[in-house]
Amino acid sequence: MGTTWRATLVDPPTASGLLLREVQETLNRVDRLMSTYQADSELSVFNRSQSTGPQRLSAETLQVVAESLRLAKLTGGALDPTVLPLVNLWGFGPAGLRAGIPSQADVDLALSKTGWRRLGLDAVAGTLAKHDPALQLDLSAVAKGYGVDAVCDRLLELGCSQIFVEVGGEVRAVGANANGDPWRVGIDKPSLRAAPGQAMQQVVELTDLAMATSGDYRNFREFDGRRYSHTIDPATGRPVTHGLASVSVLAPSCMTADALATAISVLGPEKGWELVQGMQGVEVLIVSRLPDGKLQERITDGFRALLAER
Repeated sequence: MGTTWRATLVDPPTASGLLLREVQETLNRVDRLMSTYQADSELSVFNRSQSTGPQRLSAETLQVVAESLRLAKLTGGALDPTVLPLVNLWGFGPAGLRAGIPSQADVDLALSKTGWRRLGLDAVAGTLAKHDPALQLDLSAVAKGYGVDAVCDRLLELGCSQIFVEVGGEVRAVGANANGDPWRVGIDKPSLRAAPGQAMQQVVELTDLAMATSGDYRNFREFDGRRYSHTIDPATGRPVTHGLASVSVLAPSCMTADALATAISVLGPEKGWELVQGMQGVEVLIVSRLPDGKLQERITDGFRALLAER
């Protein structure tokens, strides 16, 4: 997944060496299934296939695809699992960096190879079909969160009951910490110059919840002095240009939180805020950049109730 992980367990019921191996194998399995960087992953093989017929995939990959498609419909395509051609075009994918800004013709060509509605999922048969052989999936907006959930679920199976798992900044907390309190998680201030953990926007206390954060301040490219976000709008084929600096999403599932954080990053602060209104079990903290460079918070009541005193 190109990142780090950590798991904190209170009074684990078995040897730490066994737990370490179980966590690493769980993440390795997710990577083997859904990586766009491993040429032999299940997803990469699917992407190379020119077949438009149903292809059998693992239950785990289909679960992530199903959630991606559910949220693609819910967000009006702001989350699109077929965005890989655009991600590669702008130099943020496995194809690596490219020189210069893509032309509109290049963008249009990549856009013609996307479209979540052109996927056919049959959950009963355990198959996925792409109605256009040029379609290629990128599950990065969902798979990392799924990996967090998979690790938590495996540790629960092994008898652990107080768990904190973090993969590349996406987290899920189960039970309480060693002091019997909620797990405290810092949310970085969206600063281009601050190292991770150097400056906090907020600190939140989590129990039996997951949180994912997406922003414009870590992964970007610069052309001719202009900064281009890694978040690609599937509608335009270009990096987003709105004022959203950071969004943190709370949900029972880290997979869902991860996907919604990406979708809101695409939609922007206003449409993203509208999206989550009335969504059961979902809370958000949206941080926007104002024209004068200051940061502005917008926070749901449920999220505010979990903020820690600082």
